[in-house]
Amino acid sequence: MVFTTIVLPVLIAFVIGLAVGPAVISYLRGKKAGQTEREELESHQKKTGTPTMGGVIILCAVLVTGCFYLRIAPDILPVLILTVGFGLIGFLDDYLKVILHRTDGLLAWQKMLLQIVVTTGFLVYVVGVSDIGLWMRIPFSQNTLDIGVLAIPLLYFAVIGTVNGTNFTDGLDGLASSVTVIVAGFFTAAAVYLGLDIAPVGAAMAGALMAFLVYNCYPAQIFMGDTGSLALGGFVAGMAYMLHLPLFILIVGFIYLIEVISVILQVGYFKKTHGKRIFRMAPIHHHFELGGWSETKVVTIFSIVTLLLCLIGFVGLQ
Repeated sequence: MVFTTIVLPVLIAFVIGLAVGPAVISYLRGKKAGQTEREELESHQKKTGTPTMGGVIILCAVLVTGCFYLRIAPDILPVLILTVGFGLIGFLDDYLKVILHRTDGLLAWQKMLLQIVVTTGFLVYVVGVSDIGLWMRIPFSQNTLDIGVLAIPLLYFAVIGTVNGTNFTDGLDGLASSVTVIVAGFFTAAAVYLGLDIAPVGAAMAGALMAFLVYNCYPAQIFMGDTGSLALGGFVAGMAYMLHLPLFILIVGFIYLIEVISVILQVGYFKKTHGKRIFRMAPIHHHFELGGWSETKVVTIFSIVTLLLCLIGFVGLQ
């Protein structure tokens, strides 16, 4: 059982990701689908032109592997809906920016509208098609929480907030990939512990991210772009809701949360004080980078923090 539901999907997704990576990198280089770095980050200027949209590698590996398991584990479908749905939004945004060279990509309202549409599709499945429901497990308690109709706006807030949190986390070589592979491991272990059948899609994401890290670790040959970062957010939110663990996102997804909060605080304080800043730069991983930490140190520390929090989160399931 462990081999079939965990080891095998990890291996399948890893092999697929590893196999398609060179072709995707070569294609994107040919299309000159390179990323433009922020001018304030002098150490990042050498990365300008590195292919982006590498999230295609992750989506391909997860989707193909997930399709193998749909018949025996149908509850992975809504997770795939969120993962692929948000990945397609990111793909469209990336395509407009790096292929068609439209600086802004999707407008903010367009991106938000599409995110609401995808989230609504997930909500309809969870509430209308299946009997999964929106009740939640409370960390470190045997009790559950059912807030009735209020769970619907909470779902929109949690899903869209998580998606944008992962988006902000994608700013250093291997950061979003490293953090999320650990989070994927947590949700896979939680699915097995709780006796639910969605472990294969969690394992597939872990395998896909490990393959992607081969090409994305410092110095990165390719970036995931919004195609990947939005897809990762959809995956995290989808797994959390299918396992009734959205409250656990606050624990295991702490890095995503702090990245979002740092941006909100920075922008708000900047406007209120007419130019002053709380952090050297936001999102917060750049604050540490400008403080003298190397990219690899930031990725390592953030990954260690995530690992420890995932261990705490698993204890909270007991």
